[in-house]
Amino acid sequence: MATLPVIDLGRMPYRPAYDLQRDHLEEVLAARAAGRPECGRLLLVEHEPVITVSARRGAEAHLLAGPETLTREGVTVEPTDRGGDITYHGPGQLVAYPILDLNTLMLNLHEYMRLLEQAVIDTCAAFGVEGRRDPTATGVWVEHAPQDGVLAKVGAMGVRVRRWVSMHGLSLNVDPDLRHFQLIVPCGLSGRPVTSLRQLLGERCPSMRSVKATLADALASLVREAADNAEAHRAAHPD
Repeated sequence: MATLPVIDLGRMPYRPAYDLQRDHLEEVLAARAAGRPECGRLLLVEHEPVITVSARRGAEAHLLAGPETLTREGVTVEPTDRGGDITYHGPGQLVAYPILDLNTLMLNLHEYMRLLEQAVIDTCAAFGVEGRRDPTATGVWVEHAPQDGVLAKVGAMGVRVRRWVSMHGLSLNVDPDLRHFQLIVPCGLSGRPVTSLRQLLGERCPSMRSVKATLADALASLVREAADNAEAHRAAHPD
């Protein structure tokens, strides 16, 4: 049975965590090259307050705060090579970096993004929150103002694939400082609010430890399903 080892990095600045992602990606690639392919592994982390800006044209324009405000709020800015636009990471937000061999799992990029969304939807459901997809925007959304039909983002995704091994991944807002999302246009989507499990659940908000365990289980289950499907396909279509 496919397994997904979990590595909890605790709380860590963005750049060292990025370097660790690259190290793990190289190990997964090396396992494939040695004829011992693995599904991959999962890194979990809470970042120090940081805004990450992709290379997408126009992403920098979605940084609303100036240097003085960023310094006052203790928020740094880092370039990133993931897809997507601009986002915020900070304490109280769970970030998951699945380093997965998509070739071994026989997942294309669209299927992988849907897998990440499903993991967040399943995690939210475990705590009584109904997350959903929005066909116009990647991520996981919840009703923010039902009477107005407004959806707020609780989970964001942004990935990079190198030789069909994934980097970066997803974030789930458990109990972050939501004020910091006002420093940017989150994901470049103007007028789309951001929320958290704390804002949705109040005193019923689960602990970070509980959310980590639930998300890790959800991802592991989906990866096992993908691995089983890939194995069945290879058995039915041998080279």
